Amino acid sequence: MRNCASGLKAGTTRLRFLCTYLTKPLVIRMLSQLAREQVVKAFGLAVMLGVVAAPAHALEVTGSSGFLGEWEVTATVTETASGRTRDYHGPLVMKHIGLCTQDGAVEKKGEMRLHISASSQLNATLSMPGTECTASGLLSDSYNGTMTCSDRQVIPLRLRVK
Repeated sequence: MRNCASGLKAGTTRLRFLCTYLTKPLVIRMLSQLAREQVVKAFGLAVMLGVVAAPAHALEVTGSSGFLGEWEVTATVTETASGRTRDYHGPLVMKHIGLCTQDGAVEKKGEMRLHISASSQLNATLSMPGTECTASGLLSDSYNGTMTCSDRQVIPLRLRVK
C-alpha cells in the first residue's frame, strides 16, 4: 500500500494525496475502528429485529402410553418457531415395556411435533411409520389425557415436558 501513489499519472495530485493520506497508520486505525463500530451496530440492529437466530431451545419429553402404560415415550424436541405459539419437533421413540413382551422390547421410531400456546394449550402429533396420533389439552408440567391415532381407538397418554 505504500507505493499506491507511484502508479498514478501526472495531474492526479488529489488522488496521490488521498492515497498517501489513507496509508498512514493513524488513519488506518481510525478507519478500522469505524468499520468495527458499524459492524457492531449492524449486528445489534439485526438482533433487535430478530434477524439473527437465537440458539434453538430444546425440550425433553418423557411419558407413557397405553391402557396399562405399556409404551414408554421419549423425545427431544427443538424449538422451530416462537411467539405466542411455540412450535417444536424432533425424534420420537416409543418402546413397548409391557409384561407380555417376550422377544425383547419393540421400538417404534418417528417424529414428535408440539405446539404450545401462550395459555399452555398443547397440541401434540406423534408420527410413526403407518400411523399418526394427535393429542390436545392443557399442559402444566405434564399432560394427562388421550391421543387419537389414525389406525386405532383413543389411547391414554401421559407426557412430562422439561
